[in-house]
Amino acid sequence: MRISKELALKRANTLVRCNSRGRAISINQWDDGTPSRFFLMRTADQAIWNFRYDVPDDIAARVERLCEQEPKGDPPSRLPAHYHRYLRLLALHASVENIRAGPVYMFRRDVLTSEFLISIDQNNADLLRGGFEDWLPDVPHRQPFKAVVEDGHAVSLCASVRISDAVHCAGVETLADYRRRGHAVNVVAGWARAVRALGAVPFYSTSWNNLASCGVAGRLRQPLIAVDFSVS
Repeated sequence: MRISKELALKRANTLVRCNSRGRAISINQWDDGTPSRFFLMRTADQAIWNFRYDVPDDIAARVERLCEQEPKGDPPSRLPAHYHRYLRLLALHASVENIRAGPVYMFRRDVLTSEFLISIDQNNADLLRGGFEDWLPDVPHRQPFKAVVEDGHAVSLCASVRISDAVHCAGVETLADYRRRGHAVNVVAGWARAVRALGAVPFYSTSWNNLASCGVAGRLRQPLIAVDFSVS
């Protein structure tokens, strides 16, 4: 599935905040966070990348030349063609601590839900108690915020964890005792519908080794439009 370069850039730019040189200085979320040293997003037609502010210019230039040589294809391959060379070059700067790769899906249409969903805000945030306490500070900052409620509390949720005017990116979690019941599919679908109602494009991304999350994406039947790769 094709995505325009303009929209792909908007999605990549929604993930991080950058300095005047276009280098990532923080994760684009209300409480900041440290971005990856190198990020590469490959679509069928292009590669988009950025570096953290502290990556030396000479290493960034060498990595960038490899990015420009990434082959095109639909769908993109699971790992970049120059995977090992990226790691060797970045190791010249600092040891590689974390590698992440995974698919990116875009909602082109609404998906019907089979469950009643609750919109979480500051008036009913107590529904997150009983398993999602870590999300309580996020409620004002990660809207839309949807949840499935059972037994008097939220058991599955989806909220916008990276936000711009054009793009929202999903964050999803389901309590262990309530998994394999279709809750995640329904709550992501409801979240995506709320994002589309705002005039923004919803994106759902995960990692290849998160089989449960990949399964949710498959059941939502939305197109795979890119593959992310990042190195910290």
